[in-house]
Amino acid sequence: MAKTALVISAHSADFVWRCGGAIALHASKGYEVSVICLSYGERGESAKLWKNEGMTLEKVKAARKIEAENAAKALDVHDIQFFDLGDYPLEVDRDAKYRIVDVIRKVQPDFMLSHSKWDPYNTDHMYATQVALEARMIAQAWGHNPGEKVLGAPQLYLFEPHQTEQMEWKPDVFLDISPVWDKKWAAIQCMEGQEHLWHYYKNVAENRGNHFMRNSGGQSGGRKSTHAEGFQSVFPRTVDEL
Repeated sequence: MAKTALVISAHSADFVWRCGGAIALHASKGYEVSVICLSYGERGESAKLWKNEGMTLEKVKAARKIEAENAAKALDVHDIQFFDLGDYPLEVDRDAKYRIVDVIRKVQPDFMLSHSKWDPYNTDHMYATQVALEARMIAQAWGHNPGEKVLGAPQLYLFEPHQTEQMEWKPDVFLDISPVWDKKWAAIQCMEGQEHLWHYYKNVAENRGNHFMRNSGGQSGGRKSTHAEGFQSVFPRTVDEL
């Protein structure tokens, strides 16, 4: 049975910038990686599209959906779902939370990924992580839809926000994505509505590659890495050796 992972992305592009490398790398290792996009980012994260004459909300949503689907294909995403819950603000009611729980229980992820816990620039992001934590908790509850297979205790990794210094985000894991950087770069270029971010996230990946090398031993034998992604783990990891 294949290992699995689940990304809960506030908007349709977030999974690409922030954990596209993790998705592609784990897919290459045989993982089935699923993505939930809670919204399309149609109101607050599609400025380039809104500058086109005759643009409407539905046209923006359709364009963003196509972009995300193309990016997901480039990253070898197993399944992507669009919940269309709106953005600026993102609002997730009880029924929507239960829909997320249903996905979590179906996927039974070995690990999950979502946003930083704090983001004063975009409250949709930190709200998505609050929802992810709540849905993870509900999925573990034996009293929720008794008879279904409950969730174990997958790690929730918080992927890198846009301005880390402002987000109280501190990475404790660096993942080498050098072998799949070409896939992430292809996925990034699918996000035409936010072209202004392409090279920013290319630079982030290169800088994190440097940090990966430094923390794997640096000039005293560290492993070469051209690109990496950073993550902050929420829960303690249980190990038998360090």
